[in-house]
Amino acid sequence: LAKNKQLCASGTGQTSRVDALNQAIHKAQSFNFDLKGAVMASDAFFPFPDCVEIAGKAGITSVIQPGGSIKDQLSIDYCNENEISMVMTGTRHFK
Repeated sequence: LAKNKQLCASGTGQTSRVDALNQAIHKAQSFNFDLKGAVMASDAFFPFPDCVEIAGKAGITSVIQPGGSIKDQLSIDYCNENEISMVMTGTRHFK
């Protein structure tokens, strides 16, 4: 999670994408970072819209991810309906 050219928090080492995101949000909030208008970056695609929903509720307004899930459209639709911008890079950093 980043805002104003600063890393606010990262969710690492979790086997669950939801747990990783919740961990990052909690960490950012524990240091009093305001996530309204922040960006969420992921090196993995979102097979379900759960992470973009959680991110949006935390104030995150932009997402960048590689895409590639057969269910990408679910996350795209959620973002479009909730004014969250999403960029798909088409490339995974971690394989």
